[in-house]
Amino acid sequence: MIETLASSPLLLLFVVIAVGYGVGDIKIGSFKLGVAAVLFVGLGFGALSPDLQVPQFIIFLGLAIFVYTVGLSSAPAFFASFRHHGLKDVYFATFTVLLSAVLAYGVGRWLGFDAALTGGLYAGASTNTPALAGLLDAIQKGAAAGAVDGMSEQAVVGYSLAYPMGVLGVMLGIVLLQKVLKIDYRKEARELSKDYPLGDTLVSLTYDVTNAALIGTSLRDFRRDNDVNVAFGRILHDGRTSLTNWNTVPSAGDRIVLVGTREAIEETAHLVGPPAAEQLTHDRSVFDVRRIFISNDDIAGKTIASLNLESRFNILITRVQRGDMDLLASGETTLELGDRILMVAHRDDLPELFKVFGNSYEALSKVNLLSFGLGIALGLLLGMINITLPGGYSFSLGFAGGPLIVALVLGQLRRTGPIVWTLPYGANLTLRQVGLIFLLAGIGIRSGQTFFGTLQTDLGYKLFFAGGMIAIVSTLATLLVGYKILRIPFSFLGGMVGSQPAVLDFAVEQVGNKYPTIGYTRLLPMVLIGKILAVQILYNLLR
Repeated sequence: MIETLASSPLLLLFVVIAVGYGVGDIKIGSFKLGVAAVLFVGLGFGALSPDLQVPQFIIFLGLAIFVYTVGLSSAPAFFASFRHHGLKDVYFATFTVLLSAVLAYGVGRWLGFDAALTGGLYAGASTNTPALAGLLDAIQKGAAAGAVDGMSEQAVVGYSLAYPMGVLGVMLGIVLLQKVLKIDYRKEARELSKDYPLGDTLVSLTYDVTNAALIGTSLRDFRRDNDVNVAFGRILHDGRTSLTNWNTVPSAGDRIVLVGTREAIEETAHLVGPPAAEQLTHDRSVFDVRRIFISNDDIAGKTIASLNLESRFNILITRVQRGDMDLLASGETTLELGDRILMVAHRDDLPELFKVFGNSYEALSKVNLLSFGLGIALGLLLGMINITLPGGYSFSLGFAGGPLIVALVLGQLRRTGPIVWTLPYGANLTLRQVGLIFLLAGIGIRSGQTFFGTLQTDLGYKLFFAGGMIAIVSTLATLLVGYKILRIPFSFLGGMVGSQPAVLDFAVEQVGNKYPTIGYTRLLPMVLIGKILAVQILYNLLR
């Protein structure tokens, strides 16, 4: 069996992925490793024989694809968050980088590790592969010619032993503090949903207009004067049903449809009137309700208001479904490829509207390889640039930092002329998953021999202990400072400390929503650059 796997790295890769996914689905109480199990299964397979190897290219390919797709999908939330928080995130990122670096320095000196081993320990405990690349680059440039290979091997040993504990340590820290602090993720999600809507169960309910707050007031003025988070659908006036717009002025006795979460509708209903005996949404004789896909490149990346659909069609868009999320539509909502909009439209307009939006599931299954390939190529080129700072410190963003930064910029732009940079939601998710499992399986298989070989020595135990201690202490301190002092929601913090993809996946499973991903993208670019620089400074200080 080993001979077969050794002769076919591709077979080995997919066996590790399959077994890892199976192990990751095993639950012990409420805990399961999820996709992180692929890493540990890879370590187990790699330890069976030194002949079990996969090309390093697999790791870099997975890393580049993963960070690029995460950056594309998270760019709008990242820039919106930066506008809201400004330098607060920069200070927090600096704190997390310096904290783990100081811990690594102290532990390295205490245990008598050399500069290369301590740098590898820091990169591994931080689960930061680009930092390891930065360290190897520093060794290549700064070590004596005959010592480069030996010091590089030491760096890799420190990294490979500390890395698994870096993953487990962060997971343990998240689980421990969420119990100690008694975090209520559902309550946090409700509070965050106003500024960071991830999607809720939206409903349509009809109300009789009897309240003076709405009677004789345009819907534009009503929304401006009242803090309501609902959309308005159809309105029945003088026995005739029509679609509302900002200039609609309801009268006493009208019936109007409110669209939103049940909670938001209940908060708004007292300003409208009592529930109606019949629902206007049940009448589809003139206006029909349809969910259709956005598959037209000309629509993607544009706001609903900019399409000016009301000038050509009798239409009202009330919801946008993105993945599993149902978002309340407004004029400022940006449509993406793969979105499913819920629209109320005149029956006569439906055929033409299908052409406008595309509504092709087959088209959404395809990836625009021009924009995808060009975007990653730009990211890799950026990652290759050597950046030199005052004092002689130099670093490059590598396979992770370059694609991530380019993806954040392109994801925010969404399109440049005819080129749409964003990917359909389903295609993005699939590519992200493929990149992640390639990355984890490759690192696990290639580190297996070194990991288990060194673990059997005193040095192995020291590195294992040191990596776990750095990861756990830095995670607990970061979570406490972020939550107690900076008042950052714990849902965000799970992603902020999870700079490794498997930890991010674990945090998402713990929280039960995608808020950790927002935290991940808020901090990752700054933390990534900071750790690449910090590991080189650490190495030079200890030489």
